[in-house]
Amino acid sequence: MRRLLLDARATMASPNRNARSAVVLGRLLGVAFLVCFGTGLFSHFLQDPLPGMRFPTRPTQLYQFTQGLHITAGIAIIPLLVAKLNAVMPALAQVPPVRGVLHLLERVSIAVFVSAALVQVATGLVNTYQWYPWPFPFRQVHYALSFVLIGSLVLHIGTKLRIIARYWRKRDAYDEHGRFVADTTVGSELLPPGLEARTDSVPPAAVAPVVASYPRGLTGRVLRWVDGVPAPTTQADATEASRASRQSPEATQGRRERVARRGFFAGVAAATVGVVALTAGQSSTLAEPFNVFGARQRHRGANGLPVNRTARAAGVLATATAADWTLTVVGHDVSRTFARAELVALGATRVDLPISCVEGWSQMATWKGVRMRDLLAAVQAPPGSHVRVTSLERHGGYRIMDMGPEYAEDPTTLVALELNGEKLDLDHGFPARIIAPGRPGVLQTKWIEKIEVLR
Repeated sequence: MRRLLLDARATMASPNRNARSAVVLGRLLGVAFLVCFGTGLFSHFLQDPLPGMRFPTRPTQLYQFTQGLHITAGIAIIPLLVAKLNAVMPALAQVPPVRGVLHLLERVSIAVFVSAALVQVATGLVNTYQWYPWPFPFRQVHYALSFVLIGSLVLHIGTKLRIIARYWRKRDAYDEHGRFVADTTVGSELLPPGLEARTDSVPPAAVAPVVASYPRGLTGRVLRWVDGVPAPTTQADATEASRASRQSPEATQGRRERVARRGFFAGVAAATVGVVALTAGQSSTLAEPFNVFGARQRHRGANGLPVNRTARAAGVLATATAADWTLTVVGHDVSRTFARAELVALGATRVDLPISCVEGWSQMATWKGVRMRDLLAAVQAPPGSHVRVTSLERHGGYRIMDMGPEYAEDPTTLVALELNGEKLDLDHGFPARIIAPGRPGVLQTKWIEKIEVLR
């Protein structure tokens, strides 16, 4: 088994797979995960606020920005995570596999982190397309798994802190020729095979070659160049090496390692920029022309706006188009019922607000309708009232929506009747829907039938 592990390490050896590469990729991943965690918490508490929580209504595009950033950072994690796993592959074949209880716990924490990251990223990506091929509730599991992910990340950073500090700066990771300087004193598992390192106290000649022999001729030279292994020294080479114009083997090897590293990181950068540029257009006006793989295309759909949940899927085709539809507003002592024609007569307020969905797409739109605070005033609701809005839907987790006073009293919160200069389309919530600043699309309830003052 030891021989197999050593052979595996030799096979996976590469200038890109060292502690410095792992630290650089780890920094980028750490930032991306923290961005996703922070923006994800904001989205979660908007939907399930804790008692006493209040949220800002300005800027009105706040949620559009935070959720767009959440999805974009999550997509950027995919190539970065693949690159990170590629960089640390030799650690999978370390000898011995487990060196004690603490080392076992460290490896288990890494396994938990990697597993949680893969599940979190994969399910989050599929969620942007509203496809749920699993039996568990996505939002609750995504929220709980985020704490597992961040907790295991913190534990992983703690166990690798000496290595991170040692290789944080580029100048401390490579020698003057550009070759990686392995430090055996910090406990890194990403060391070259054989001696496992080149240190200041051990000359480069002591490092065991990755591959014992190469074929002769051009094929052997190409393979040596790819692996960064200098050609075997002959008497003629020794004579040539004495000439000042000939590069030393150390300089040649360093140059090849630099080329390999730069190519690797250029590929990672291109992949990351590519996936971000080709999907960010679903929430960003600047990137909209490049939105090739985004789950939604802006300005496409009824009223010039994409649709997440149709009236047919919600089961409201008959009730939403019924001639006797009315909106009931219930206060503590007074209740009012409004037919749609009455709301249209009252609905002279026009606002520009984005519709921003948790799946990451968003778009600015022009809405026209009745201010929520005017309807609440009609039933003598006291200032600072919380409001509950009920949809015509009979099933679904967002059929009933609660709204805090910061939104209910905001002058831009409407019971919307028109969208982009046209009558509200059935799939966008006809006969009436909610639109409020800085809230997820799932809380902008469609096909509403009742507004109730809670307290």
